[in-house]
Amino acid sequence: MITLEGNNLTFRFPLVHQSAKSAIQFQRTLRIPDDGKHYPLPPGLGAFPLRHVEDFADRVPGGWGERAGVMMPLYQAEAMWISFCANWWSRGSYPCAIKVAAGKINAISGKPWKPELDGSDRDYIVVPEQPWLDGFCIAKDVIRQFVAMPLGSGYSVEEQITGKPEHGGLQIIVYPMRREHYEALLRRCERATVHMAATRARSGLFCRTAEPARAMGLAAGGRMRQQIYADPHGLDAWDQSVSNRCFVTLVDALQWREITGEVPPTKPPTAADYTKAGLPWFDYYAADLETLGGAPTLALAKSVAEMAAEKGEQVLGADGEVNPDTIISIGPGETAHPKAPPRESKR
Repeated sequence: MITLEGNNLTFRFPLVHQSAKSAIQFQRTLRIPDDGKHYPLPPGLGAFPLRHVEDFADRVPGGWGERAGVMMPLYQAEAMWISFCANWWSRGSYPCAIKVAAGKINAISGKPWKPELDGSDRDYIVVPEQPWLDGFCIAKDVIRQFVAMPLGSGYSVEEQITGKPEHGGLQIIVYPMRREHYEALLRRCERATVHMAATRARSGLFCRTAEPARAMGLAAGGRMRQQIYADPHGLDAWDQSVSNRCFVTLVDALQWREITGEVPPTKPPTAADYTKAGLPWFDYYAADLETLGGAPTLALAKSVAEMAAEKGEQVLGADGEVNPDTIISIGPGETAHPKAPPRESKR
């Protein structure tokens, strides 16, 4: 069962365990420069609004309604990251294995979408160990930021790998931990009184759109330091007999009002303006967990800046000088400075 609770996409598995659930949120953020440098984690600037596609079936292309799911607005070249509810021991959440695909290209392995967990490909992430995902895994401890671009423009990773602007958006499937594994894990944690909290405070009238609503795909942005953690529990820990799957359609923010009647969020500040204000960036590392290497296919995908240079197009604004000098390091069991902009929204 999938429910939309505010701007949280919540996956529940009541037949597995009464506590079996996982909440996902999509966070607005700074677009980091694509200049060859490896940047720390930018902050969260608030959750994107989520709406059921079927609530606006008469205002969106028919294909969107057929796949249902939810939708959210992004501006061209706007960046985002995915936040996972990680505090299962204190908030009633639950360990889950999650696969994330952009345009049906797995964001971890770079391979075509398949719903099953693949231990050999290591093509999924595990929560609560993985508190967030900011982009495509291109190398060990390095990702390229998720950046929205119009589907059909040739920039998305999907189009570069498959040659087709077919799907766009995000596809997410969640598998809960088997009940017996969860209860055994819970007993071990209670005996050891381990507090594994991984919160980072990275702390009108409707009318038809004059032109068809434009879908967005996810392209590769600048390089960022981020660890993608391997599954510490093993493939057998996950109950693959049950799953919840959701398609997240990315809508051009300029058309959001025409579709929903709601004002879209304002454009986020530039990374240069944010840094000049002395506001913090973040670094997170769990030293006792194995991290995955990058996917060769994703490493070969060209970034938005590289594609724009080839095409002779101006699709990105000027980045300005970005030299983060306030970086908050946190790890499991730690929180950022209380005055820091949120990296992960409190729930």
